[in-house]
Amino acid sequence: MQEGKADRKNVCVASNSMPIIYDDKHHHFELLDDFDLEKAVNEINAPLSVILQITRKCNFNCSFCSETVQIDDPTLLELDVICGNLQGVQRVFLSGGEPLLRKDFVDIAGMFSKDHIVGLPTNSTPASKIAHELMGKISFVNIGLEGPRATTNRVRGDFDNILRGVYKFKDVGIPISFTAVVMRSIMQALPFTFQIADILQAGKLKLILPIRKGNGKLLPENEFISEEEAGNLFSDLLNLRKTFEWRPSLRMTTWTRENEGYSILIYPNGETFAWPVYDAEDKVEHIGNIKFMTIQEIWKKYRFKKNHLTKYLGKSIRSVQ
Repeated sequence: MQEGKADRKNVCVASNSMPIIYDDKHHHFELLDDFDLEKAVNEINAPLSVILQITRKCNFNCSFCSETVQIDDPTLLELDVICGNLQGVQRVFLSGGEPLLRKDFVDIAGMFSKDHIVGLPTNSTPASKIAHELMGKISFVNIGLEGPRATTNRVRGDFDNILRGVYKFKDVGIPISFTAVVMRSIMQALPFTFQIADILQAGKLKLILPIRKGNGKLLPENEFISEEEAGNLFSDLLNLRKTFEWRPSLRMTTWTRENEGYSILIYPNGETFAWPVYDAEDKVEHIGNIKFMTIQEIWKKYRFKKNHLTKYLGKSIRSVQ
């Protein structure tokens, strides 16, 4: 766990007795000392990370996408209000849809980067037009990639355009990570995904399982792997990582009760939810509207604080640095 300490910065402290740091190299949070969960739940008054959807528009139609219902984009004025109400949150993902389709994305990134670590989940295809303007405004990009060309083309979108965007981000010096949505039909491709991440010097490969929302409702039941299968897959990838000395960190989130509701998800209209809540409609539980409430007020209403902290600190997921 000592590797990469020089790349870390201390960005979040609930109290002097509980230092939480953000690892710039591998793009995740970590608690440096012994973990006192109950103390953390009681002391922290804002989430470590939120997902803010600044658009639902997208140039892909991923087979597993959960966010398919269209909602009008927030204006810059609305986003300025939201940014103010998110004071105290360490990291904000400016998400979508495909966020880079917004012509004002550089302005949005600049707005949020003043007070937050900014992560960008993207398919990277619009990067050639905008990447050079994002230096200093986003901390890293998180690029969706399920595997080599045939695999990614089948379940997500244009592999070659994704890779062109990846190289553009790298050319301007913006750190990258990769995310793959794990379905049964792509499991054999994932060792190649890991190798691609290593070759491209990604900080992290994040694996998540699909959820039954949006296009995910249309996936064949056989595409959803079991918790046991996920564990075996993670072990196999770790063995390959050791054998071939791949360097990206590896994280896998599966949908267990320990991870239920872990994420605070903000829709483009400001409506704010705990996600995923398994028995709720659309797998979300409403907790307020960030346009009219501070994140501290929303945090008080949020009933998944424990799950939020353990997930983002890597305690309830499979993780290796």
